[in-house]
Amino acid sequence: MKFTGDLNYFEDMVRFFFQFHDPTTKKRQGNDVGTQYASVVYCYSQAQFDIATRVRGELQQLLDDGKLNCYENKTVCTDVRMATKFYPAHQEHQDYLANNPNGYCNHRIRFKEWPAIPSAKDTTILSTSPLQ
Repeated sequence: MKFTGDLNYFEDMVRFFFQFHDPTTKKRQGNDVGTQYASVVYCYSQAQFDIATRVRGELQQLLDDGKLNCYENKTVCTDVRMATKFYPAHQEHQDYLANNPNGYCNHRIRFKEWPAIPSAKDTTILSTSPLQ
């Protein structure tokens, strides 16, 4: 399969990736542990790398601000890397849930819509001053 979408579509895919699995567990997904279960976004261009890094940062901000509480931990461990050689999963892992409808999988939609993140211009800093 070759990705042929534009950068907006790539950003949508990255957001879905973070909605569908737990990016806060290092080298683990549910009961599955090891480097092969690490959370990583592989990018084929600098633009994709920049998008994935920005979206990962937005997710961390949402966790820090307490707007999401659907993961095991509070720190995003997902790595963003430039792609190198692609190795497809072994055949027994292809279409796993389609072939094993009652099989184990901890992947699910954890939140349906990406919460809004206020920009710096939307945030008012309140300060107090002594009465004169």
